[in-house]
Amino acid sequence: MAVLGWALLYLPHLPEGFIYGDGIPRQADFLEAVYLSMVTLSTVGFGEVVAGHPLLRLVSASEAVTGFGLLTATVSWILQMYPALNRRRALAHQLNLFREAASPGDHFSMGPSHAAGLLEALAGSVAAVSIDLLAFHETYYFHEVEPRGSLPAIVTYAEELASEAQDSGHPDLQFAGRMLEAALDDLAKVLRGRFGHAGTTSSEVFEHYSTHHRHRRSGGATTD
Repeated sequence: MAVLGWALLYLPHLPEGFIYGDGIPRQADFLEAVYLSMVTLSTVGFGEVVAGHPLLRLVSASEAVTGFGLLTATVSWILQMYPALNRRRALAHQLNLFREAASPGDHFSMGPSHAAGLLEALAGSVAAVSIDLLAFHETYYFHEVEPRGSLPAIVTYAEELASEAQDSGHPDLQFAGRMLEAALDDLAKVLRGRFGHAGTTSSEVFEHYSTHHRHRRSGGATTD
């Protein structure tokens, strides 16, 4: 749309308002205006056709600056978006690794203090994902092909860890469990308020989240 808008400014001034290089045919149609707009907005600037009228020179320079700004913004958005996606995938991998390494029926057999440290780290990762979803809401719409890297497929396991930690008799572990539960509640609020997931409890929100992303809560298999 930006290309077409600038092209409409050039069209009434073709070809008299531009200086053409040797061997370049002079044209006064809309395609010529679109071409001039494209090479200017993309900052390619081949140079075989340049603005001759002072006002057109100012217009083309303004379009080039606009194009450079759009290009910079696009690259910056991409560079910031992918780290946010990687943090979400890393959290999913951490939860899967925890589940695979934990003893059956006793997630905290490695020792309460060590387990508390792991849960606090998970709480920090969950909080980072919540912030990422608020700052880069486009990342929400990226669905993971591999269930192992899908947070919707494993997030309820984090709820199980938080609940079991709070039911333990160790103060450090109970505190870490409350931290993780609070971080999960914040994530559920973001999913509910920003992305419209239904549910009055965090568990219900996460259930809706996993269904929307087409991953089962248990087992993490895709339902495609």
